[in-house]
Amino acid sequence: MPEPGHLLVRACLGLPLPRPPVWAMRQAGRWDPEFRKLRGSRSFYEFAADVDAAAQASLLPRRFGVDAIILFYDITTLPQMLGWPFAFEPGRGPVSRLVPRSPRDLSPLRQPVTHDLCERLLRVLAIVRCELREALPVIAFAGAPFTVACYCVGVGKDTAAAARYATEHPTVWQEMLELLADRTAEFLNVMSTGGADVLQLFDSWAGELDSDRYEQWAQRYHSRLFQRLAAPSILYVRECPYVDRMVASGCSAVSLGTRHDLRACRHRYPGQTFQGNVDAQLLANGTPEQVRQATLRCLSEGGGQRHIVNLNQGMPKDAKPENFQAFVDTVREWEGDETQD
Repeated sequence: MPEPGHLLVRACLGLPLPRPPVWAMRQAGRWDPEFRKLRGSRSFYEFAADVDAAAQASLLPRRFGVDAIILFYDITTLPQMLGWPFAFEPGRGPVSRLVPRSPRDLSPLRQPVTHDLCERLLRVLAIVRCELREALPVIAFAGAPFTVACYCVGVGKDTAAAARYATEHPTVWQEMLELLADRTAEFLNVMSTGGADVLQLFDSWAGELDSDRYEQWAQRYHSRLFQRLAAPSILYVRECPYVDRMVASGCSAVSLGTRHDLRACRHRYPGQTFQGNVDAQLLANGTPEQVRQATLRCLSEGGGQRHIVNLNQGMPKDAKPENFQAFVDTVREWEGDETQD
């Protein structure tokens, strides 16, 4: 079988790279004036439900020269497809209209994820792949069980509230995590079968958990999921203090934050691909030159191999297009650093 040509796939698999690939979480979103024009006055969920619009939104970052396209949807898309009711409220984001109190309330999560259930997203994926003509790899993603469960029980990013809910409803909480793990694996494999080249798992809020809860509510499901996935995978946990557990999860690439020393991680885990870790706020508050210098530091610390250049978190809503262009161009023009260790 021939080796893959896409830089992102090669990086995930640990294959030699002429340079690291570059893309950004939330690279398709409201920071981009072209995205705002495309979305118009439509609500988030209304816009995302429009197959052609979601496909075009996914493709917008292509004009900046990114090395991958991530599909445009939300981590609550999966439970919504299964029948879990959400509303998108300005300033709050996804808000659950069902807070489960008994195992009976979890019935939407008991149905398997099929190709038919994912028909809309598979159409978005097909349009994107057709437009790209194999020029770039496509990333599909899902929220990890813990983070999605936080939204399903109505607490969002408030992990302390999630812990209180788990104490009050331990049976429901545990079953919900188990069901979400099964549905998430099914969903990501459907997207892989549909043509997604790389799969990213977002456990955005799990890094705020203490060690024991991280093990029980996050790590065990990360490991279970990655064992079941049929494509290269990336794990993102925002500013996670448990890098050793992220590496042990079995993902192809671990996404790092600004709290992490990329060079030190690379030396400690020489067989692991890392993603990151330019400070996203620089793209909002910095100048193109400041972004360029930060990206050059990241490239040097990443060593040129087993590295995917990205941010520590998603693109800020007030990021400047010229800063994103500087971020991408710096990576594409990089010719290596003879001082790398």
